[in-house]
Amino acid sequence: MSEGTWLVGTAGQAVMRSNDRGVTWHRLGLGQPLEFDAVVRSVCLDPAEPRRVYAGTDIGLCVSQDVGNTWETCQTPFSGQMVWKVLVDPRNSSRIFVGTGAPSRAALWRTLDAGLNWERAAVDIPEFCAGVNRPRLLALAFDPVDPNQLWFGLEEGGLFHSRDGGAAWQRVDGRLLWPFRSDIHNIQVLANHGKKVVVVACVNAVYRSLDEGQTWTGFLPNDTHGLYYARALSAPPGSESTLYLSLSDGTPGTTSLILRSSDAGESWQVLPLPQQPNSCFWSIAMDPTDPRKVLAGTKYGHLFTSVDGGNSWQKQWREFSEITEVAWSPVVASIQVAHRSVVPHEEAVA
Repeated sequence: MSEGTWLVGTAGQAVMRSNDRGVTWHRLGLGQPLEFDAVVRSVCLDPAEPRRVYAGTDIGLCVSQDVGNTWETCQTPFSGQMVWKVLVDPRNSSRIFVGTGAPSRAALWRTLDAGLNWERAAVDIPEFCAGVNRPRLLALAFDPVDPNQLWFGLEEGGLFHSRDGGAAWQRVDGRLLWPFRSDIHNIQVLANHGKKVVVVACVNAVYRSLDEGQTWTGFLPNDTHGLYYARALSAPPGSESTLYLSLSDGTPGTTSLILRSSDAGESWQVLPLPQQPNSCFWSIAMDPTDPRKVLAGTKYGHLFTSVDGGNSWQKQWREFSEITEVAWSPVVASIQVAHRSVVPHEEAVA
């Protein structure tokens, strides 16, 4: 089993990396436009070239061509703004969507030519909202069947659906079942054995649609698991049926569960963890070449890993500042030892 590279996006230590399955960890070197103590909200691998990594940061959109060794800023109309979400089209790496948000104005941006030109979506997003003061665009999803269909969601501000590649959008969260339906944390769309399934994690509910969002079923996590707050929702790339979901007692919360579905969100199983997490799981990600390899990071810096699809987990020795998003690249980064900032306790005292 190849090592690959673990990337941990943080609010305060930029992107931390390990290329030896967590034995050692490295932060960014000096002299880069992305500071080693930057706020990073999103980490996204290019599905076609996993050496290429995009980061949504407090200075805008950044990109690395070498699994995070070096970074450059992308020249965009939203440079200098906080980027909360980046998603690269798995069919076409030149098509990228980016969501901005607090403390910047929330907006959705699209490029069709790998960043040479950017277009802001004509969507009415309020400057302020009740729950988090300023909205942030947290959720983006491509339709695996129809490339013209996309979804995005705001914390807070609603769920939106496009049928024309992102040129026009329709707000659809009014069709959801329970209050707080405009507070969207994550979206996944699966091609479940020929039947498309849209799954949406709201702040207090998890929804499922089999008709492209016309009607919805769902459940309230507080009723089923005693934890009301739904946050991370992830699927292995190309998955037809597997989903991972995190539930917590709030944000940042004091504990969390990871659930797995093997039937595209129709039912869920609680996965065993070796110890209680210290806060809500904020991000769950898989190696795009091996869905058994899973990373999960909590808001307050715990990192758990699995190499058997979540059947068993290991908590990593290294703990972080606030984790915002994790990624597992199948490419082993060539990290210079001079960049290493921490060593395992056993090595330090040897």
